Amino acid sequence: MRKYLIVSLLLAACFMGCSQDGQSAITEPPEVQIPKTDIEIISSAEWIIKEVSDEVVWKYFHFDKLFSSKQSVTVIEISAVPNVVSADIQYVESGFLKTSDAAVNTGAIAAINGSFFNTTNGGSTVFLKKDGNVINETRSGFDSHRENGGFGINSLGEVSINEKPVSGWEDVNVETLLVSGPLLMKNGEDIVRGINKFNDNRHPRTAIGITADKRVLAVVVDGRASQAHGVSIAELATIMKALGCEDALNLDGGGSSTAWVKNYGVVNYPTDNKKFDHEGERGVATVLTFLQNK
Repeated sequence: MRKYLIVSLLLAACFMGCSQDGQSAITEPPEVQIPKTDIEIISSAEWIIKEVSDEVVWKYFHFDKLFSSKQSVTVIEISAVPNVVSADIQYVESGFLKTSDAAVNTGAIAAINGSFFNTTNGGSTVFLKKDGNVINETRSGFDSHRENGGFGINSLGEVSINEKPVSGWEDVNVETLLVSGPLLMKNGEDIVRGINKFNDNRHPRTAIGITADKRVLAVVVDGRASQAHGVSIAELATIMKALGCEDALNLDGGGSSTAWVKNYGVVNYPTDNKKFDHEGERGVATVLTFLQNK
């Protein structure tokens, strides 16, 4: 009896290991999940979107695993520049100006902080020209990689991101120009950047970019918080590329990084109060404002 039981078990095992046509069954290996690239993560994000006007959209997303870290990203997308929305630069030559105050005082629909400034006395430390008048030259000894790009506005109100000419900023043919850096992208190509702490360490960052279809993207990445780790310059460039920019420029970051939207106020998480809220705005020297044309 025991002999028959063993034979039966063997036959059953053989039957279970064979297909109906007598061939051995082949178990398919599980499908391998290929991790998304950082660009794919950004491109596929389900952004929270607020339509501020027909030409201005505010987007926000909190990433749990972007660059293997937590990231809080605000995008203000402006179309129809300069026909319906015009760009401008607000500034103070000494003292400090909050991004929110500059926006409210000019009746702006959106605004972000501008470029580098003297944190003791105020005023720009990089080249600034407004309406054809040079307000400030780049301070002597200033890091060259932080002033190799400029956000320009010509006499027609058209905006551009410019690479520093060998002959100097005075030769850029625009009426208004705010210099900053590093330049992230030009004509769709990454700009070679040096290895240094400013570029490589993660911080809150602000950037301005222009897409192939001439949309202007004002981007703020939060940082210095457990909810938002901040990004390096290379990671910031990846974000701008994923958002479709052809040209992009890093602006002042750290505690200066601020995004403001009409009817909402400060919409990112500025860090000057060391809290992850909307109250930690820092006074700066220059502000990029966007105004709805009447």
